[in-house]
Formats: sequence, C-alpha cells, structure tokens
Amino acid sequence: MVEIASPPPLFGGTAAPQTTTIAASSASEDTKDALSSDFDTFLKMLTVQVQNQDPLNPVDSTDYATQLATFSAVEQQVLTNDLLREMNAAIGGSALQELSSWIGMEALVRAPVAFSGTPVAVRPDFADEADTATLIVRNSAGDEVQSFTLDPSQEEVLWAGTDETGAPLPNGVYRFEVESYKDQALIATRQAESYSRINEVRKDGDALVLRLVGGTETQPDLISALRAAPN
Repeated sequence: MVEIASPPPLFGGTAAPQTTTIAASSASEDTKDALSSDFDTFLKMLTVQVQNQDPLNPVDSTDYATQLATFSAVEQQVLTNDLLREMNAAIGGSALQELSSWIGMEALVRAPVAFSGTPVAVRPDFADEADTATLIVRNSAGDEVQSFTLDPSQEEVLWAGTDETGAPLPNGVYRFEVESYKDQALIATRQAESYSRINEVRKDGDALVLRLVGGTETQPDLISALRAAPN
C-alpha cells in the first residue's frame, strides 16, 4: 500500500463451515456403507462363478486376481475422492473463518463503490506513457455524472461526491474510470481501484466471495489492500 505524504486532492467539491464438514462426513459414511455392501455382493458373485464354472475348462486363477484387483482399485479411488472432499471442506471452512476477520474493514478493489455522503478514496491506474488523464465518474446505470483532469503522478484522489454548487450527489453506487492520454490521444481506459467496506464473507460452491457495501461482490484474491474503516 502506497504511503502518501500529503492529503490527496479532493474532487467533486467546491474545495458455517461446521455444517459443511458434517454434510461431507455423512456423505462419506454413506459411500463407505455402499462400498461394503457392493464388495459383499461382488464376493458372492465370484463364489457363484467358481461353483458354476466348467470343470473341464476352469477359469484361470489370474482372471480372479484381475477381477479382485480391479474392484480394489475402484474402491480405493472412491475412498480417495471422499478424503479429498473432506479435506476441501476443512480447508474451505478454515479459510472462511480466517476471512471473517476482514468484515468491517475497507478493501481496495476494482469495483463500484457505495456512496452515502462520505468522500471516496480512489486509486487511479494510469497507462505508462500517459502525459495527462481524466477521471470519469459513472452512476449505477453507467451514465457519466462528472469528470476531472488528473496528473499521472497522482497516487490517490478523494472524490467528494458533490456537484459544481457543492450540493451532494444522490446516494448510490458509483464507478470510477481513468482515461489515459498521450499527446491528446486516448491510449487506455481502466477502472480505478477504490476503498469499500466488507460486509459479508461467504462460500459460493468451492469459491469464497466477499460482499461489499452497496451489494458489489468480489473474490479475495482481487483485493490489493486492506485498512481499518474510519470511525
């Protein structure tokens, strides 16, 4: 996270894992019971096969060994899959518990931000060759509501969320884009990173999902920084 010596310029103003583990354990027990039942059935079928073979042309003993080896391999594969499912459930539960400590913190991520009157910290992403840039502010419908000229050396800016008269803009979700220019020609448009509070952490299948203020959802590996939320 970049440390800023002076306050950034202000723009827009006049100035249960446990449940998952139990379910996985229950499914594993059912599978083991089924395997035990199938193995008993297999032995009965093998016994009947031996009893009813042609005494003048008996089945080669290696065929029986092959059948037993094949069944054993299938059994081991099923048990291995059960073990992997249990391990995945345990790891997912541990990660979920660890990420729960993020709830209430502010995450720096490329995602829309919920605005409710408090200035929003924005981290612009400029193209390397840019000599000037423009910050575009869009509402939840994608419409442009404001734009500001930026210096590509700026590391962070604050968007006040007010119009030209100083009146606050409507509360809602806003997205920030940075247009980079070189010799007055547009060379790149990138969504800027901004801070947003984490309200929820949950599992969605095998993935972990963070829900931010305003309803935006993101994955943990897309967050580039965390900080304590201001009081």
